[in-house]
Amino acid sequence: MFLETVKSEGLSHLSYVIGDGGTAAVIDPRRDIEAYLDIADQQSVRISHIFETHRNEDYVIGSQELAARTGATVYHGRAAGASYWQGVGDGDCFTLGKSVRLCVLETPGHTLDSISLVLYDVSWSEDTPVGVFTGDALFIGDVGRTDFYPGRRDEVSNMLYDSLHEKLLPLGDHVLLYPAHGAGSVCGSGMAKREFSSIGYELRSNSLLSNSRQEFVKQKVNEHHYQPGYFRRMEKLNQEGAPVLGALPRPPALGLGRFGKLLEDGAQLVDVREPVAYGGASIPGSLSLPLDLLAGFAGYFLDYEKPILLLGATVDQVRQAVPLLVRMDYVKLAGYLAGGLSTWAKAARPLQRIPLVHVDEVQQRLSRRQQEAGEPVTADTTLADSASAPSSDAYTLLDVRRIDEYRSKRLRGALHIYVGDLPERLDDVPRNGTITTFCGSGRRAMIAASLLKRAGFERVENNLGSMSAASSAGLQMESD
Repeated sequence: MFLETVKSEGLSHLSYVIGDGGTAAVIDPRRDIEAYLDIADQQSVRISHIFETHRNEDYVIGSQELAARTGATVYHGRAAGASYWQGVGDGDCFTLGKSVRLCVLETPGHTLDSISLVLYDVSWSEDTPVGVFTGDALFIGDVGRTDFYPGRRDEVSNMLYDSLHEKLLPLGDHVLLYPAHGAGSVCGSGMAKREFSSIGYELRSNSLLSNSRQEFVKQKVNEHHYQPGYFRRMEKLNQEGAPVLGALPRPPALGLGRFGKLLEDGAQLVDVREPVAYGGASIPGSLSLPLDLLAGFAGYFLDYEKPILLLGATVDQVRQAVPLLVRMDYVKLAGYLAGGLSTWAKAARPLQRIPLVHVDEVQQRLSRRQQEAGEPVTADTTLADSASAPSSDAYTLLDVRRIDEYRSKRLRGALHIYVGDLPERLDDVPRNGTITTFCGSGRRAMIAASLLKRAGFERVENNLGSMSAASSAGLQMESD
């Protein structure tokens, strides 16, 4: 028996290959499938089974892509109805070789069609499970979100409680846990950074599992989760079946003329360089989406109907961006600028910059604003009310973190707009002064700054370090 985990960074997605005796199963494959084929070759096995633990919302599942290459059968929870898969439910079991048996548990709640797969090593014991692949029902340190069915959050939260307490937890403390996502995923908010756990450990450390049904449902119903618009597209593709690509697209290197013409014709330009580099010089109208944030935020801002151009510090950066975009079905990748920003600058094309502001300068400005507003200034001064500032020199500290981060700890008087909501809330941002974007470290803040510049805001800065720097400098915080 062998079991290997395939990690997809950005989405914090975890998929698995398990096999024995010349055959293997893949659980929740991503769309770029070469990693699974490589593992099969290394283990000298044939991929015969593909399991989907639920209808995914945050990426295009690679089941059809993998089935087309291997001839494997795809299995999915029968509650989802008919599609390209074979429906399965409680009690269905599958054998691989002489030792691996996978048995289905229906575990609805996150989605109505969610299943978990219980792993048995039958060469040792016919009825004692070794592990369980829980999809998005149970994570390490968290459980699945229950907000995908409008008007039914109470109902599906109760379903998830039953799935956890009647199906998964009774498997036994010793059973190892293999979830479909890790820390950083949009499918949960409290996941641990480790990628190993057991049912017993979760029972002792995961507070959601010790809640009463009433407490559990209340917490799940009141949770706040963001749903980027591309989720609906993922749901549809994963229900009906995404087109088989056969291979990842290879966006071509473009000369300045062709690159510039595509920009003029409305192509979207995604700059995947580091935020510090973007702030120093960038192409006007471009969107800053560094590689580690690309998967998490592209779905908020990119149009599926328009071609995408890429700009990286190296060709390797461009190549790394491709699978991250394809996993979200962004396949209209028109190319990248050969030679990068240097090519653009050598041709005397226009450049923009976004000043990187140190926390000391932010603190001085905010103290000065308090003085101008007639408020006493103390050593722990944070932010004066921007509404009292003179309109000729208005100042806005724009906090673009998630609402839970903002409520937990913030600088007094900051304007809060989540970065994913910013394109729809530009009218809420004052245009008559300087705007400093702010997040946890300055990375999401650079995304926000690029959005503001693209929308015509002129005096835009990024507080590099943001909340981390503010905490290190001892600025006074407030919270709900």
